Amino acid sequence: MSTKPRILIVEDEPGIADTLQYALRTDGFEPHWCATGEDALLRVSEQNPALVILDVGLPDIMGFEVFKRLRAMPGCADLPVVFLTARSDEIDRVVGLELGADDYVPKPFSPRELVARVRSILRRSSKTVHASTSAEKGTVLNAGPIAIDDGKRQIRYYGQRLDLSRYEYGLLKTLASRPGHVYTRDVLLDLVWDDASDSLDRTVDAHVKTLRAKLKAVAPELDPICTHRGSGYALADDLPSTR
Repeated sequence: MSTKPRILIVEDEPGIADTLQYALRTDGFEPHWCATGEDALLRVSEQNPALVILDVGLPDIMGFEVFKRLRAMPGCADLPVVFLTARSDEIDRVVGLELGADDYVPKPFSPRELVARVRSILRRSSKTVHASTSAEKGTVLNAGPIAIDDGKRQIRYYGQRLDLSRYEYGLLKTLASRPGHVYTRDVLLDLVWDDASDSLDRTVDAHVKTLRAKLKAVAPELDPICTHRGSGYALADDLPSTR
């Protein structure tokens, strides 16, 4: 049985898929290709890959919808996904990042650069899993109404468990570690994404936006994440402990 990381390529253009398979295989990965969203969902249901390279413009299902359905499948909540698309509009990039994708690569692209990004994402993902499994069970950090159970990788806000992506969890955990402290975007990229050179300032903004929405859903009257224009973000240090 192969011990190489299994990469699922979901791309309807055979030429691009062939190039990616060759580059990945040469770099020590085990690539598998399918051309439709439905086939991708079936493949993942049979065996979870280490990472998915997902084209946005598929012939049967929009890539963003495939992403949502993949993340809802058992054992796939943190499945690393890289969006691959011919679209270069910023709005598409922001949508992908807001959904929780790990990266977004517009066509045309360098296969070697994409493979390097895949390796970087898997390295970060491996470190996250290791940190999670090695954390002491039941260890809880409290910051006012925010309770972080790092052993379970769960965060509760006023007693309600939040459904957070990997990066939303990292952002809120970082901000809650020092309420009132202003973290610049560059620092947040370094602390949460771990490889700032592959990410953008807008990545932080997009994830703060989705994180705010989830916090607002629990306590609409509060704005726990403060924006310091020209500086960065901070967790409010005067949040009431109870409501």
